[in-house]
Amino acid sequence: MEETSLATVFVSEVIGTGLLLLLGCGVVANVSLARSKGAGGGFLLVNFGWGLGVFAGVYGAYKSGAHLNPAVTVGLLANGAGEYAPGVPITAASTLTYLVATVLGGVLGATLAYLAYKKQFDATEDRAVLLGVFSTAPEARSPVWNLTTEVIGTFVLVFVIILFGETPAELGALPVALLVVGIGASLGGPTGYAINPARNLGPRIAHALLPIRGKGSSDWGYAWVPVVGPLLGGALGGLAAAAYI
Repeated sequence: MEETSLATVFVSEVIGTGLLLLLGCGVVANVSLARSKGAGGGFLLVNFGWGLGVFAGVYGAYKSGAHLNPAVTVGLLANGAGEYAPGVPITAASTLTYLVATVLGGVLGATLAYLAYKKQFDATEDRAVLLGVFSTAPEARSPVWNLTTEVIGTFVLVFVIILFGETPAELGALPVALLVVGIGASLGGPTGYAINPARNLGPRIAHALLPIRGKGSSDWGYAWVPVVGPLLGGALGGLAAAAYI
C-alpha cells in the first residue's frame, strides 16, 4: 500500500479534530450560554452533541485514520500496532504529527465555536460557564478521583475502539459516535468526560488567547487532569486490548 504523507496526516487530523471541537464546544455553548435557543437543553443533549461531533470528525479525518484524540494514538502505540492507519507507519515523526495536529485542531474548532456564538458569549457573565464551553471541570474537585474517572472513561473508549477494528463490521463513524454518547451518559457526571487531551488542551488554549469578555482564569491548575488521565487510560486500553485479542 502507498504510504500516506505526514503532511496529509497533519491536515486530516486538524480538519477532523476541528470539526469535532466545533460541534462539541458548540453544543455546550448552545445549552449553557445566555440568549441561546438551546439554553437549558441538559446534559443528555451535550452527550449526543459530542457524539455527533465525533461522527463528523471521523469522516473529516478519514485520510489519517481519524484518531482525533492523543489517547487513541497512545493506545495504538501501546497495543503494538504496526501502523496508525493504512499507509501510516508508527514512527516518532508520525506520533508527533498526530499529537500536534489534534491539539491544533482543538484550538481551531473551539475558536470557530466562539465566533459562531460571539453575541451569546458577550451576554453571559458567569466565568465558569464561559470556561465550561471550552474545557471540562469536575463537579467535586479532587485531583486523584477526577484523574481516576478520566482514566476509566478513556480506557473504555480506547479498548472498545480497538475491538471495533477486530469485528466483521470493522470500525466506523457511527459505532464510535455511539460509544462516546454512552461514555458521556454513564461516566460523564463527575468530570464532564474529557477522555481526550486535545479536546481539553486545545480549547483551553483558545480560551486563554481569545478576547472573551469577562472570561477570567483558564484554570490551568486543573488542566493536567484531563490530559494525563486520558493518556493513562488510552495506554491501559491499548495494553488490555492487546492481551484480550
